Amino acid sequence: MTESSMGSFIHGLPKAELHLHIEGSLEPELMFELAKRNGIVVPYASVEEVRRAYEFTDLQSFLDVYYEGAKVLLEEQDFYDLAFAYIKKVSEQNVRHIEIFFDPQTHTDRGVSFETVIIGLRRALDDAQSQLDISSNLILCFLRHLSADAAMETLERAVPFRDWIAAVGLDSSELGHPPSKFERVFDKALSLNLKTVAHAGEEGPPDYIWQALDLLDVSRIDHGVRCLEDPDLVEVLRKKHLPLTVCPLSNVKLGVFKTLEDHNLKELLDAGLCATVNSDDPAYFGGYIEENFVAVQRALGLTRHHLYQLVRNSFEASFLSGEHQSELVRELDDYVGG
Repeated sequence: MTESSMGSFIHGLPKAELHLHIEGSLEPELMFELAKRNGIVVPYASVEEVRRAYEFTDLQSFLDVYYEGAKVLLEEQDFYDLAFAYIKKVSEQNVRHIEIFFDPQTHTDRGVSFETVIIGLRRALDDAQSQLDISSNLILCFLRHLSADAAMETLERAVPFRDWIAAVGLDSSELGHPPSKFERVFDKALSLNLKTVAHAGEEGPPDYIWQALDLLDVSRIDHGVRCLEDPDLVEVLRKKHLPLTVCPLSNVKLGVFKTLEDHNLKELLDAGLCATVNSDDPAYFGGYIEENFVAVQRALGLTRHHLYQLVRNSFEASFLSGEHQSELVRELDDYVGG
């Protein structure tokens, strides 16, 4: 296929996104709009200056900018506008299902109520279903650089909204904050019949992936690209068909891989692992899900079959009901076979 026809094929693929931090979809234009609306002073003179700040050396250098941007989010409508802007964008990329992370501690520590955050997001997800036929799940993430006690307090705040939350996760600074730190919190989440996921094996070692599996009982590993350093771990992930939510452009932007050509996504697939493609924090890392697919296809020479497998993996790795999963897989099969 030519580059142009491959791009058209990717565009038409029905897709699911399973690794998306909603605060990381805050585009500079919306940042300035919300800052003006809420009377917040941001440390940038223009949209262009913000984009120039998006040059990161590692995860922490990104997080410093990420948390600065989140300060403009104060009111329920801000969270609605943030989420619906992302939803409109990915609806144009034929995304059919989304499972988005949100970081309540980023906001509650600034005096914004948990209710304000989740109600604004939930309204946007409801409109995504009714207006754009995009299904969704919401995943509450704990900030791992904060204490386990703070995470437990956040989980307790979430209990009244249990029916709106599909799972809990673990994000923010990975190094020095192993999954084991949050075992008690995840035990509580599991007792509430919440599913669990965790960022592991991005900057952190394969041992963090083992901990997420053994101590947090995760249904998915977010990132997980360092698993290939441990053949025994690869075998366990393969046998369990445990998904990895891989974010190619993010991995390069944060220095996990020097170039996209160095990325191990194809090796993960060749090892029989359930890898998926996602955007992570698209406003900061230069691309939404379609841009990730296009870039990694070109860099690694992925075939139509690779792309089909990646998309099918994402549907099967989702927290959708079996019936809805099957509907989306049929839609994918019809598209690829048509």
